[in-house]
Amino acid sequence: MKPNIVVGMTGASGAIYAVRLLDVLLRSGCDVQLSLSPAGQAVLKHELGLEVDLERFRLEDLLPDRGRLAAQRSLLAEVLSRPPQPTAGESARGTATYHAYRDLLAPIASGSSLTAGMVVCPCSGGTLSAIAHGASDNLIHRAADVHLKERRKLILVPRETPLSIVHLDNMRRAVEAGAVVLPAMPGWYHGVQSLGDLVDFIVARICDQLGIEHVLMRRWGE
Repeated sequence: MKPNIVVGMTGASGAIYAVRLLDVLLRSGCDVQLSLSPAGQAVLKHELGLEVDLERFRLEDLLPDRGRLAAQRSLLAEVLSRPPQPTAGESARGTATYHAYRDLLAPIASGSSLTAGMVVCPCSGGTLSAIAHGASDNLIHRAADVHLKERRKLILVPRETPLSIVHLDNMRRAVEAGAVVLPAMPGWYHGVQSLGDLVDFIVARICDQLGIEHVLMRRWGE
């Protein structure tokens, strides 16, 4: 049975982490339940030039064909053209199911819908606050709340600096509730040669938390 992973993309900087994470999960054979916030949509356009329609979502708008990117000199082209990393093989590629941001009737809004975990990447300060305080006013917040109450893995990937006492307190509350706070703070010890290596460092650590095998980075001591 393929791992079923929920991914929420919100409005913090660092959209490239989310796109690469989705790419790796699908190529590793995971089925992904995906939801994007309007602010996440805006960041995807601003940082990566990706125009995603939240009403008529198409996966190819978020994960452009590698052939289309081949002639581009951009971070997105570099990251999505990196060597394949899946352990399941391309023939076992996972599927992506999109859920509208306000659709509180989506399966992932209920604890009866089984998943192997959830990642909010990137996780905005507003989303962090809503999760830490149980304010389930959209599907991403509600799905995160479900993962906390069902004691399933919930990984929050904030990308903010400097951090205020409000951010730190919300992170503490989230961790005490059972979440993993995994800031987008890449290491430099794994033979960094490009920006893609830094992106893959964070995606690798997320995959480690989800128990998904990968070869995205050289580990300490290897």
